[in-house]
This record gives sequence, C-alpha cells and structure tokens, in this order.
Amino acid sequence: MKFLDLCKVYIRSGAGGGGCVSFRREKYIEYGGPDGGDGGTGGSVWAEAVDGLNTLIDFRYQQHFFAKNGQPGMGRQRTGKDGDDIVLRLPVGTEVLDEDQETVICDLTEVGQRVQLARGGNGGFGNLHFKSATNQAPRRANPGQDGVERTLWLRLKLIADVGLLGLPNAGKSTFLAATSNARPKIADYPFTTLYPNLGVVGVDNTEFVVADIPGLIEGASEGRGLGDLFLGHVERCAVLLHLVDGTSETAVEDYKTIIGELEAYGGDLAQKPRITVLNKIDAMDDDAREAQADALRDASGGAVMMMSGVARDGVTDVLRALRGQIDEDRLRHRTAVEEEPWHP
Repeated sequence: MKFLDLCKVYIRSGAGGGGCVSFRREKYIEYGGPDGGDGGTGGSVWAEAVDGLNTLIDFRYQQHFFAKNGQPGMGRQRTGKDGDDIVLRLPVGTEVLDEDQETVICDLTEVGQRVQLARGGNGGFGNLHFKSATNQAPRRANPGQDGVERTLWLRLKLIADVGLLGLPNAGKSTFLAATSNARPKIADYPFTTLYPNLGVVGVDNTEFVVADIPGLIEGASEGRGLGDLFLGHVERCAVLLHLVDGTSETAVEDYKTIIGELEAYGGDLAQKPRITVLNKIDAMDDDAREAQADALRDASGGAVMMMSGVARDGVTDVLRALRGQIDEDRLRHRTAVEEEPWHP
C-alpha cells in the first residue's frame, strides 16, 4: 500500500428540502385547511478516526464527498426524508486543515473521535406551520437551507512513541527491522527509506511504537533531499532516538547537522527528550569507539550510548532507555497468560 500523508478533499453538505404548500380537499369533509409538510434536513459531513489505517491513500482516488439533500415536504402533513450523512474514515493522527493549510479545524488523536465538518441545511417549513387563528389559509412555505461547501486539506501525523532521526544510512531501518516485525527496505545507498515505517517494539513485557522516517541531510529545512516533509510524523513522539553512524569520519558534524535541522523546523521538536546512540560499533575497534563516543559527548553535552543494529549489541539497553522516557499511560503492557491443560 502506498503511503500518503497529505491530500486535498472537497466536501459539501446536503441542502434542506423545501416546505410544501398544500390544502386538504376531500369529498364530504366540510373543513379542510393547510396540510403541507416540512422539508427534510440535508445530510452532514463528518470526520471520524478509525483503527487499522495508517495512510490517506483512499483519498487519492476520491476527493469529492457530497452528502444527500433533504427531500421536500408533501401534502397530508408529510415531512420530507432527511438526507444521509457522509463519514470520512481517517487514520488516527489526522489533522483537518482549512483551505489555507494553516487553520486547524480538528485534530483526530483518539479512535472513535468524531467531528462535524459541514452541517446539513435545515428543511423549510410547509404552510401547515404558518396556520393561526388569524391566518387560517396560509399560502406560503419556506425553501430549504443551502448546504455548506468547503475545500479541506487532510494531513496525517503518525502516532508513535519513539521517532528515529539520523542521516541517510545511519542504520535507522536496520534498527527497526532488528527490534520489531517491520520489514523496511535496507540497502547500502542513501535514501533507501522513502516513506515512514512503523514497528511495534517489545522490551520487559511492554510494547511501544517506533517510527522510522527518511533520512535528513543538510539543508532539509530548505527543501533539499526529501526535505523536512516527514518531520511532522515525529512531532507526537514522546522521545527521539538519534542514530549517528560511527564509521563516518565526520560523526560530530553529522550530529550537528541533524540538530540544526530540528531547530530550523521549529516547534518544540528540538526540545523533546532525545537519546543519542553511536551506531555500527561492530565495524569499529575499541579505540575508535571510545574516540567517537567522547567526541559526541562533548558535542551533545550529554550521555552517548553505543549499539550495533546488525550484531544487536547494546540494542536491549537502548530499548530500555527509550522505555524509561515514555509515559506509563502510553505504554502497552503485555500480560502473560498461563495456558490451562487441555481437556477433551
């Protein structure tokens, strides 16, 4: 399935049905009078967050969503049928923006959250509604209210607990493949990852979600490479895992490049809890490891962990460090279920 995180849709709620002008005229009925019914209400357009979706690809092939109009009123005091609503089923983490792509209408962060995007028009009153002691034969009815037409943008920001950061070929996809059942593309050339990948990682009977985004390069905030197009997917993360290629001769400059891009992106992304890891230590000797780690500690001003995603050295320690930075309410605890003996 192709990943899509930004799309444009056109919605329109249904118009209300018009009221009816009708009079009761039957044989042998001495007193008739107005009996025109009201029009039905037009359908509304709703947005609902559902489980099981992690892309907006469905809206790539259908961009127009028009709700049904309400039916007009009829004689014999019959009210018109209401128009059917339309529900846009969106993945959790979707932001609905106005046409200017800046005004946030709603942010769907929980499964089952439901927001009305366009309300259907009210139905018009029939002449039955206007009868009174002084106006016993009204000959007017109201038209139905028009529907609302809007142009909206849908922007998906994946819900993950940990976000992976690093230059291309820093080992992000390898780490995700080594710690979860996700199978991202892994190769020895830059920009192997073109779309974000999600994986569920388990450690110490708890699970959390890790998001792997395409690698950043210098100038990404200005649109170089894949730019900062996918940095929005790590905005909701509780902690960032910054992987630095230990075999690079410019590991410190690589670290500073990513930090600079986070600051250029804005928001609170640069202030999020971050764990720095020196990766690919299996391809380095002990002296090179310590030299690179000391240089990174001086540059970051904090602790630096060491790991090898391929050899899986130090992976468990990194996972436990990540778990310690995630709030308990975001963790999913696995309960061990004892199997009962089978009986015929």
